Amino acid sequence: MQVEGVSDLQNYESRIKHWLKENRARGARLLQILVQENSTRGNESSTQAIVIEKCRQMGLILDIWEIGGEELKNHPAYCCDRQSFEGNPNLVAVLKGAGGGKSIILNGHIDVVPVGDESNWRHDPFSGVIECGKLYGRGATDMKGGNVALLMAIESLIANGIKLKGDVIFQSVIEEESGGAGTLAAVLRGYRADGAIITEPTNMKLFPKQQGSMWFRITVKGRAAHGGTRYEGVSAIEKSMLVIKRLQQLEKDRNAKINDPLFEKIPIPIPINIGKIKSGEWPSSVPDTAIIEGRMGVSPEETIQSAKLEMESCLQELNEADEWLQGNPLQIEWFGGRWLPGCLDSDHPLMDELSKSFIEVKGNRPIVEASPWGTDGGIISTVGNTPVVVFGPGITETAHDANEHIDLEDLYAASEIIALTLMKWCEVSE
Repeated sequence: MQVEGVSDLQNYESRIKHWLKENRARGARLLQILVQENSTRGNESSTQAIVIEKCRQMGLILDIWEIGGEELKNHPAYCCDRQSFEGNPNLVAVLKGAGGGKSIILNGHIDVVPVGDESNWRHDPFSGVIECGKLYGRGATDMKGGNVALLMAIESLIANGIKLKGDVIFQSVIEEESGGAGTLAAVLRGYRADGAIITEPTNMKLFPKQQGSMWFRITVKGRAAHGGTRYEGVSAIEKSMLVIKRLQQLEKDRNAKINDPLFEKIPIPIPINIGKIKSGEWPSSVPDTAIIEGRMGVSPEETIQSAKLEMESCLQELNEADEWLQGNPLQIEWFGGRWLPGCLDSDHPLMDELSKSFIEVKGNRPIVEASPWGTDGGIISTVGNTPVVVFGPGITETAHDANEHIDLEDLYAASEIIALTLMKWCEVSE
């Protein structure tokens, strides 16, 4: 006995799998073309143009605009030091549903980080070379591979004449690597949905929770003196050592509070990283200023503001405990990048549908963890009130590194998993 509708869904799924298998080479070629375009900050336009043309060919409803304006820049979640976005647009492309089904946002960023020292690369960073089933180049993993997986999933539905009830909202945004201004602009433009998938490189794991983060700058004051009579001065470097020791203790205290199985395999769930120190101008002088810059991780269960207050209170305690700092207090500034944390229950229906599709394609249950880094998921979930799962192809360890690459088999599997999830989540219209 067959349940009505089940055989149709199985038929659709079979057609999707066949189409994706037959069009693997097209997917690899699209990714290659995208990687060959340098879309570092301020240079996103040429790569975005390729994505726009692809969406136009698929017949999607396009919304192309340059972000900016007072609403965006005055929003509490806005964090960006870029002066102009002119010439580098955001893109939202919608596959309109027939109505009556749940909608979904498929979000990916088109910007990539700088290549660093090119001598560390085996190939040109923008070559898109394919070797042994792996495609190399800046952005292959983070996250143009994920973008292609989304586009292939959508195209597989269109090519097979499968109409969904709910809307599929594909987003190709700029400025993720610098704090998420592109995604925030899309939310403020009105793009919200019943669920969202961000195809960041998760090694094919499911991340229902994402760590937030923010950058800080601590200024430590000393008193200058000649190095030969250094005892007449106060070294800002030596005082900064007290600060670093206290921050290390704060990191331990904050992480000791986390008792979440999704963080079990992450040694430090919410790190406090010292990334930069500047002090002194002359070897024979006692430095009167030291500047410490770093990144503070934020738990999925806390807010940016509460994390800030915890660090500020920690520094105030240090001020009160040290005689010099009592009269020359530490100064903290929150600047640069900031990523909101995101949190979704592991048993959310979107997690369930995505997991079912994963099992159908891969034959085993997906690994579910918390993200060790920030994503645009916090903006979509917190500001846009849209449930978010981060899942995608790509090798986490190679993101931002030399010789960044992606395993093409993961790209193909992810596109199939996402296509099947779209049919389940948005529902097929008869």
